Amino acid sequence: MRLPKKQDDEVGFQLAPMIDMTFLLLVFFMVTTKISKEQIKVDINLPIASNAIIPEDLSNRDIISIDAQGNYFIGQRPASKDEVLAYLKQRFIDFPPLRIYVRADASTPGKKIKEFMRMASEAGAINVIFGTYQK
Repeated sequence: MRLPKKQDDEVGFQLAPMIDMTFLLLVFFMVTTKISKEQIKVDINLPIASNAIIPEDLSNRDIISIDAQGNYFIGQRPASKDEVLAYLKQRFIDFPPLRIYVRADASTPGKKIKEFMRMASEAGAINVIFGTYQK
């Protein structure tokens, strides 16, 4: 008596884990995008620059805003000069290199911007960019 030959089962592609990973990535990017946008809610009238260049990489930058009266904001939280300096120094220790994105109002006094640049250099910032509108 001859027995029929068993057919090998085909190995199937597991789709459920791939769908789970897709949803996890989707949730991750939605959450991080919300955090980035939350940091820029300070009402700032950015200056217009005809030679403005949009940087390729804006990630991993601390956002510091300076309003028209010269008040500092870390993200959207108001901060004093000493708080900003302490924050920048701690960020340099925790997550080097220190890269900063400054959003200064068009009518911010120049001495406040100069003061901030002095603080950034004292904290160890290697890259500081200013937010502007492109003409």
